[in-house]
Amino acid sequence: MAKLWGGRFSKSTDEAVDAFNASIGFDKRLYREDIRGSMAHAAMLARQGIISENDAAAIMRGLQEILAEIEAGKFEFSAELEDIHMNIEAALTKKIGAAGERLHTARSRNDQVALDTHMYAKKIVAELGELLLKLEEALLFTAGQHTDTVMPGYTHLQRAQPITFAHHLLAYFNMLQRDFRRLMGVWQGADIMPLGAGALAGTTFPIDRFFVAEELNFGQVYGNSLDAVSDRDYIIEFMSFASLLMLHLSRLSEEVCLWSSQEFGYIELDDAFATGSSMMPQKKNPDIAELVRGKSGRVFGHLLGLLTTVKGLPLAYNKDLQEDKEGFFDTVDTLRFTLTVYRDMLLTLKVKKETMAEAVSKDFSNATDLADYLVRKGLPFREAHRAVGQCVAYAIENGKYLPQLTLAEYKNFSPLFEKDLLECLAPVRCVEARRCYGGPAPEETAKQLRLGTEALAAQREQLELLKAKL
Repeated sequence: MAKLWGGRFSKSTDEAVDAFNASIGFDKRLYREDIRGSMAHAAMLARQGIISENDAAAIMRGLQEILAEIEAGKFEFSAELEDIHMNIEAALTKKIGAAGERLHTARSRNDQVALDTHMYAKKIVAELGELLLKLEEALLFTAGQHTDTVMPGYTHLQRAQPITFAHHLLAYFNMLQRDFRRLMGVWQGADIMPLGAGALAGTTFPIDRFFVAEELNFGQVYGNSLDAVSDRDYIIEFMSFASLLMLHLSRLSEEVCLWSSQEFGYIELDDAFATGSSMMPQKKNPDIAELVRGKSGRVFGHLLGLLTTVKGLPLAYNKDLQEDKEGFFDTVDTLRFTLTVYRDMLLTLKVKKETMAEAVSKDFSNATDLADYLVRKGLPFREAHRAVGQCVAYAIENGKYLPQLTLAEYKNFSPLFEKDLLECLAPVRCVEARRCYGGPAPEETAKQLRLGTEALAAQREQLELLKAKL
């Protein structure tokens, strides 16, 4: 099959080169964007008098037929035609003749592919924004069910201070709010229209790039043709967002794996989100959480891969930039799966409140509160810290926890201890006492739940505005 660019060549490319060079295996998912962009380009060419109205009408009709064929699964993609652009153009020319050959006037595959990926990125921002909001809602809802579920808080994976399960989940809710903000930033980078930049230096035809931008709902137009065809910042920004999102969900996945283990026993995953063993009948494995944790490395790799690809490229377009798509598409697919399954896994997990309560009553995570008790009695914090540390060492030596020590035993370490010390040792009281903004006290948790609900409403409004611009 003759190449659409083959006029300068005297022989065909090697079959292995054709296979190596082709991107149709993965860029065919851009067909909607490619066809929509071509329609806008054809409309502009006709409006500017560069092609006839009759040719533009034939192009529109032919492209609509091709779109219907692709949607129906009747379109045959060819690796010999390399990519989605040339597959569609060849099919269009076959349908409508010379008018199809006029479509590519005043554009290059360089600005065409840039247009397609910009449009695709904007669509993905809207789609993933919706899924991210649903996951945020699931976290907020689950947190709201557990404002009084006391559990150990950890540092260094050692029990540190009592908190609530709601407080713990709200930490991840805050992370996802930042992820949403970053995703909205991706839109800003993708919402710039590159078509009209040509191969690198624009075109001699009297095109109207702003008309095309308006037709395709772009907010801006690239002001430099070299930048327009070589810019992949918006994809890198997307993959940076994706990496941070997966990092956050990987951390939560690690905790899900720990919490669902027999050693912790804080939660039990619904059977729909766990798997068994082919050998050990008793097993219930947190495979979904483990997969999310594992796939985070895959997403990180795609980000590093694209950064490495772009870092040494001279302006303007280089074939290396074809490597932007597979990692991009795979990252999109990974996030679709992760966000969808994680929401349902969170909403169906069983929280073992009694186990959490028992855990926090059989440790020394109330020691800080005991030190604070002495500070309120007038002791400098460092002296209070030392005295309570000695109490802890004594309790461990004698196989006890702090509430089990007698007042006489406490008096050995500080005369400031009185009978009321027991009030500050109950895990529930430890939580209630932390009323500072952002703390786990019930009233602060209620405030954060309310603020979270308001933030979700604002994010929803922002997302709907973007969807209206697609």
